[in-house]
Amino acid sequence: MSLEARTQALLNVVETDRKRRSNAIIGEARARAAATVAAAHAEARARVRSAFEEERRRSEAQVAAAQARLMTRRRLHEQRRAENLLAAGWREFPTALCDRWRRPECRQSWIETVIVEARKVLPAEGWRIVYAPGWSDGERAAFAASVPTPGEPPELALDEGARAGIRVSAGGNVIDGTLAGLLADRAEIGARLLRTLEGET
Repeated sequence: MSLEARTQALLNVVETDRKRRSNAIIGEARARAAATVAAAHAEARARVRSAFEEERRRSEAQVAAAQARLMTRRRLHEQRRAENLLAAGWREFPTALCDRWRRPECRQSWIETVIVEARKVLPAEGWRIVYAPGWSDGERAAFAASVPTPGEPPELALDEGARAGIRVSAGGNVIDGTLAGLLADRAEIGARLLRTLEGET
């Protein structure tokens, strides 16, 4: 083999080695660049996801706060409405009860309701019934005849100051079905009145 052929063979070996090393370096550089780009993309995606998540949380918090404010306003509105209804009802309630007491059929029902309650808790005898003006002599006589008592019939007494209703007492206990007695328990009567008024609106 001539010197020139050996030199060319040696140059070919060197060139092949250079290409192999160069390709290896380029491949490694490309792999590192691809990894860097992939990492940059992943980091960018993570930042975008984080930003979206933060914005979603902020939006949800704003919506929740707005809903809470709306619910508070609705509750306050309903409370004011109930207060206004109840105030109007309390203004009209005594007059409405007095009107019922003046009507014989309503008065009869009123008295029967109080007597039913009195029978549940009072002793069977020794009753004293105080009544408001408007309960006629004939109605009182019919009532006294209809109330079976083991002893003396109930004592009936007029209370000129009462506007409506009756109050039954016996043995130290009282069932107060007068207007004043009915209006005394404002919480219970107010709750019933409000339910009635809301049913009408």
